[in-house]
Amino acid sequence: MAQLHCYVLEDIAQQAQRRAEQAGLSLSRYLAELVKRDAANSTGWPEGYFDLFVPIEGAELVRPPQGEFEERLTLE
Repeated sequence: MAQLHCYVLEDIAQQAQRRAEQAGLSLSRYLAELVKRDAANSTGWPEGYFDLFVPIEGAELVRPPQGEFEERLTLE
């Protein structure tokens, strides 16, 4: 199991300690659970991500003209 270290402001540390106590957990266990939950939520695509795009089923994909190749000097 990996061990992580981080620095936070004192008031944040006190708040985290209080929440850990309320949950009946050690601060270390409480923070590990927060990280675990956050990591589990960030796998895959965000909820509603694909609703942002228009479906293209049946649509014909057309590539626009790409123009001419540019002329470059030759290296000697």
